[in-house]
Amino acid sequence: MANAKTCVFCRIVAGEIPSTIVYEDDEFIAFRDLNPVALTHVLIIPKRHIEALASLDDSDVKTLGKMVLIAPKIAAGDKLSGGYRLITNQGKDAGQLVDHLHWHVIGGNHLGKIG
Repeated sequence: MANAKTCVFCRIVAGEIPSTIVYEDDEFIAFRDLNPVALTHVLIIPKRHIEALASLDDSDVKTLGKMVLIAPKIAAGDKLSGGYRLITNQGKDAGQLVDHLHWHVIGGNHLGKIG
């Protein structure tokens, strides 16, 4: 498990690792994924180190509400009028590669059905 000193996303927040930032405010940053799976693939992360969904509690409701409202801003900026996905992975078996809560905004081309 990563901590705030070793976490790659925390290092991006600190400016130690370059990234293409598409959104930033006092609490969140969003940047383009280095290995996109679609024309638009942006990661939204809280600047505060939170390992995963399973780390959250009732005190994080406001944080999550603010975080989800960033996705439509990114979609509008990338002109995703045909739709997009907002995805998060919880744990290694689900594909979580970085131990820092993050959401993927994916779109820009037909993504097909899930399920």
